[in-house]
Amino acid sequence: MDVYSEMDSRLEQQKSRLMLTGEQTTSSSLKSIGLKELIEKLHEAFATNNVDIDYVQDLMAAYRSNPQDWKKFAKFDRYRYTRNLVDEGNGKFNLMVLCWGEGHGSAIHDHADAHCVMKILQGELCETKYKWPRKYTDEQGNQCQEELEEIERCIYATNDVTYINDSIGLHRVENLSTVNPAVSLHLYSPPFDACSVFNKQTGQKSLCKVTFWSKYGERRNREIQDARTPEDN
Repeated sequence: MDVYSEMDSRLEQQKSRLMLTGEQTTSSSLKSIGLKELIEKLHEAFATNNVDIDYVQDLMAAYRSNPQDWKKFAKFDRYRYTRNLVDEGNGKFNLMVLCWGEGHGSAIHDHADAHCVMKILQGELCETKYKWPRKYTDEQGNQCQEELEEIERCIYATNDVTYINDSIGLHRVENLSTVNPAVSLHLYSPPFDACSVFNKQTGQKSLCKVTFWSKYGERRNREIQDARTPEDN
């Protein structure tokens, strides 16, 4: 089975876990909401297994970034970006604030069969999407993978929302600014504690455990933070 057949199979499993419907409110009828109301509405949206992921994106778009809402969760590190848990979503989703210092970026990674919605809270972020690498056999009979092929590159500004899952491809997120930090709000469903990161030149992947720099606005144990992989996501 090649990687694309595997992806089709994984997507079907993904859909069985989170059934997509079109019955909930669309963005045209959603008024602007605060972070507290966003969290409440997300809990309502995930109360059953029939979740409309488009509606979830609409909710994320309806929230208008207000630093007074999220600054308690925005914990920066000098050397790498941070993942800061805001809400665990009753085990059905994780909502978190990611903080990107000047020049910080993630590795190229997948999303462990999860849905990912990203909203920019401050600054700008560059998202680069890649195709999954194809496997092939070289002249010596060795199993190899192709160099990652870029699909598209987009710059997102404050209050922009974007979505990705593994059927769309892999991606890398970067703060390209050398003078301004950036902050983003991410929703992952279902939650995951590990994903695969990819070498752009070889297509080779490795499993990477993901951790939180802080939870609910409180700093975590410094030893745990120092042991964290710099480019997880």
